[in-house]
Amino acid sequence: MSFISGINVSKFKKQDTSADQTRRVAITSLFFVLGFSTVFVALGAAATMVGYYLQQYKRLLGMIGGVVIIVLGLHMMGVFRIKWLLGEMRADVKQKPLGLLGAYVVGIAFAFGWTPCIGPILAGILLYASQQETVSQGVILLSAYSAGLGIPFIAAGLAVNWFFAASARIKTHMHKVEIVSGVLLIGVGLLLVTDRLSAIAQWFTTMFPSLAMLG
Repeated sequence: MSFISGINVSKFKKQDTSADQTRRVAITSLFFVLGFSTVFVALGAAATMVGYYLQQYKRLLGMIGGVVIIVLGLHMMGVFRIKWLLGEMRADVKQKPLGLLGAYVVGIAFAFGWTPCIGPILAGILLYASQQETVSQGVILLSAYSAGLGIPFIAAGLAVNWFFAASARIKTHMHKVEIVSGVLLIGVGLLLVTDRLSAIAQWFTTMFPSLAMLG
């Protein structure tokens, strides 16, 4: 947030930010989120299109994808670590980006470099998107995923002082979050392997009937 807004991080920690600066952080955060959301939604649409053209191999691909997701779940839980998933790509930018367009471009760049943080979950959702019938369903899935990442980020931009205090508390429970996320991935992987992935959609449409209208 300091990088994309151009405000020194020490001001955040000292709670020494004006209303205009807080507004700037929130707006640039929004454009940063739009940047990585553009990439994720495009990936979701592409995954569904690829799945559509590989319909005859869908069952086999589902089983392979399920095994991959289970492996990623075990990686996230810390049962073992896949070293290349722990690497990341960073753009070495000498100057802070200029304005909202800069924040948007940095968001796009981050989408391709967040492998350690989002790789396993993103891979699982993209494999799930590849099993959908229409491109719009894949877009909806990745839009929801982007919102899950973006809303906390924008909220942090709106209340940056609170964010520093809250993030410190969350970090102490991060391993528990990783374990729960890993278990969820393994569950989705098992549903793919056993060709029971539709059970997720059925459960959600039962709990939230309005979702049946999407896609």
